[in-house]
Amino acid sequence: MKTLSLKLDENIFEETEEMIKLKGIARNRYINEALDFYNQLLKRKALAADFSKASKMVKKSSMQINQEFDNLIDEGSI
Repeated sequence: MKTLSLKLDENIFEETEEMIKLKGIARNRYINEALDFYNQLLKRKALAADFSKASKMVKKSSMQINQEFDNLIDEGSI
């Protein structure tokens, strides 16, 4: 476990204090869970951006392949 000093905006601190009272957990646990959640969110966003980029890269070739299949169907080959 790492120890760190943390400065929070007053409103974030107050809201955090309310939440830990409602959940009945330690501040440390709450902050760990919040950071884990945020890290996972950012990873998902990065992955979505990577998929979007890859999709754009193969779009043209996918359209060409679809056109070839359409041509084969129109010719009765399939």
